[in-house]
Amino acid sequence: MPKPELSASDKPCELKLPEAQPVEAGLPLVVDFKNVTKTFGVGTSNAFTAVKDVTFAVEDLPGIGEFIGILGPSGCGKSTVLRLIAGLAPHYPATSGTVLVHGKPVVKPGPDRGFVFQDYANFPHLTVLRNVAFGLECAGVSEKERIERAKEWIGKVGLDPVRDAGKYPHQLSGGMQQRVAIARTLIMHPRIILMDEPFGALDPTTRHRMQDLLVSLWRELEATVFFITHDVPEAVYLGDRVFIFSASPGTVAHQLVVAPPDRPAEEMQSEPVFLESVREVRGMLGRLEEKAVEGKGD
Repeated sequence: MPKPELSASDKPCELKLPEAQPVEAGLPLVVDFKNVTKTFGVGTSNAFTAVKDVTFAVEDLPGIGEFIGILGPSGCGKSTVLRLIAGLAPHYPATSGTVLVHGKPVVKPGPDRGFVFQDYANFPHLTVLRNVAFGLECAGVSEKERIERAKEWIGKVGLDPVRDAGKYPHQLSGGMQQRVAIARTLIMHPRIILMDEPFGALDPTTRHRMQDLLVSLWRELEATVFFITHDVPEAVYLGDRVFIFSASPGTVAHQLVVAPPDRPAEEMQSEPVFLESVREVRGMLGRLEEKAVEGKGD
């Protein structure tokens, strides 16, 4: 379902990105972080705090789903946040604070949360068809149904259900492997999609194509997406909001409202208004990095 048109008063200012406003009381939340801190090696000389006092809330927008782009310097805990949502050890559980998904504490991974990693994470010994159908097989779906659904999703991500279904991951390009990983995740129709730099290893042209594909699939599923990237234009293009994390220990320094993607990536990312928004976000990141360097020098 396409997102509703924003009125002129709702659209982000061309030359100044607005900070996101607090969520309204009473609206259901998909994800709710309250003063979340994660320290590894508690009580040892090697103790390391990845994130500290992270607080944010993402509303459950019916029939829409929100796309959250996440930016920040390397090592600031962005991946830790996604793994806390997913319930993946050793990042899960949090050392302190609360992590709620659909109003309940996270206790383990679940099919309601799908994860797409940068390194594709396909099973090398399985064909494309069996990779995509893997989750359905684990869920006990009949062979006939899972084959039909897997072929459908192979087509949805832009691969050929006949020509590509019998191939193995080593026979695919990087972009094709990531399409398989996305299909394997989204075939389960997760309510929350967690993506950790999924397009980081792709060339610019393929990256734009994958961004367009992701926008199409996200709108079809009406899911909430958390998308980590080091690419500022990618975050600004894909996101409804952008979270900017400070240097380690990471916390949410800024939450920005950005214009949702309504044109192909290559077209929209070349427009002056978009480039100005990217410049402002880069400036925010630069100032955070300067503060971190100054703090280390004290």
